[in-house]
Amino acid sequence: MSYRAWFQCINPQCGATYPLNRIVYHCEQCHALLEVQHDLQALSRRGAAAWMKLFEDRYKSNEWPYGSGVWGKKEWVLPQIDNQNVVSLYEGGTNLFWAERFGKLVGLDDLWIKLCGNTHSGSFKDLGMTVLVSQVKQMIAEGAPIKAVACASTGDTSAALATYCAAAGIQSVVLLPRGKISLAQLIQPVANGALVLYLDTDFDGCMKLVQEITRDPTLYLANSMNSLRVEGQKTVGIEIVQQFDWEAPDVIIIPGGNLGNVSALGKGLLMLKDLGLIAKLPRLVVAQAQKANPLYRAYLRNFETFEPIRAEKTLASAIQIGNPVSYEKAVRTLRAFQGIVEQASEEELADAAALGDRTGMFNCPHTGVALAVLLKLLKAGKIDKAERVVVISTAHGLKFVEMKVKYHQRELEFACRHANQPLELPARLDAIKDALDRSLRQQADRKA
Repeated sequence: MSYRAWFQCINPQCGATYPLNRIVYHCEQCHALLEVQHDLQALSRRGAAAWMKLFEDRYKSNEWPYGSGVWGKKEWVLPQIDNQNVVSLYEGGTNLFWAERFGKLVGLDDLWIKLCGNTHSGSFKDLGMTVLVSQVKQMIAEGAPIKAVACASTGDTSAALATYCAAAGIQSVVLLPRGKISLAQLIQPVANGALVLYLDTDFDGCMKLVQEITRDPTLYLANSMNSLRVEGQKTVGIEIVQQFDWEAPDVIIIPGGNLGNVSALGKGLLMLKDLGLIAKLPRLVVAQAQKANPLYRAYLRNFETFEPIRAEKTLASAIQIGNPVSYEKAVRTLRAFQGIVEQASEEELADAAALGDRTGMFNCPHTGVALAVLLKLLKAGKIDKAERVVVISTAHGLKFVEMKVKYHQRELEFACRHANQPLELPARLDAIKDALDRSLRQQADRKA
């Protein structure tokens, strides 16, 4: 059966369309953002039960490229791409972790963490980058003049781009804000052979510059304003539903920075509903750091106005963005999903991440933002304790060990109330036994 997809302007008064192999990022007529549209009429000819069976048969299989969590849904992502041009590292298929102990601590029986950081470059950005780099590889095969793929990044996007370009044999170029990303994030594109431009500006400054240099058609833009990325990232919502035996949860909480993630999440869930695989949509919550919260500020004004801000330095460095390029898409998604936007302070996000770690997680600070927002919404009664809640963990905690070290050494600007400092002791049996006795008594007292 033949399926097709294309770029379409998100402005309903315009609706201009472009082929996916066109080097275009904004509508050439009205300059609005573009999104990938699919022929839903053709897709609906295969019934919901048949789609479920196809996706289940492919899930984590060894059949190239369908074992990938993204390419197992190829017909819903990039139906026209040749399999020989797919650049996949078998992304997706990440653990949906039942956070039983954390849930009991906060009064939720049905709390789940979608561990998107358990992937090749350590973040959910792999889901979008496999699609974008695959399309670039096909365009180059068709004769496009592309010499390199470029992005601005707060860390995770550059890591994913460099990884997939290295696998494809395509040069990557990354623009990073000097001193505003973790060392682990910086070394990833360096190790994968990217041209790393470390600039004296913030992410928003890098974003402006990468849009300028990619006016040259030999440099292809890889940021989330390129909606090919969204097509891969939307599979996280589809996969969550699949992991719940094709039932949607009640609430999904996702950290928000440049806001391509929430619009992607909503896009996948809407496809599930439009094609009859689910009957209801979950409520979506976007969690922002208080020091980088332009969406939250707009939400308080019912999205009537939007004002970019200068994002302040935050522990959640990957979402330290004051002028998100996918704002309009995010607002449209939140309105369709009865959405909520909430913020978390530095202390709230760090404590929430540390508390989660004590129950078996290893959270990035952005997941800490989402967990902190969960706690605030539970306390405010905006999430019911009987609901099934999924928190999107966007990256692996190993990318942010500097933050964790500072937290547990109490080197941050607040109490760090879940800090767990190593005990420095003489190498004597009596000293060790005394320390054990004190520690176990303290644990027993806390449980009592």
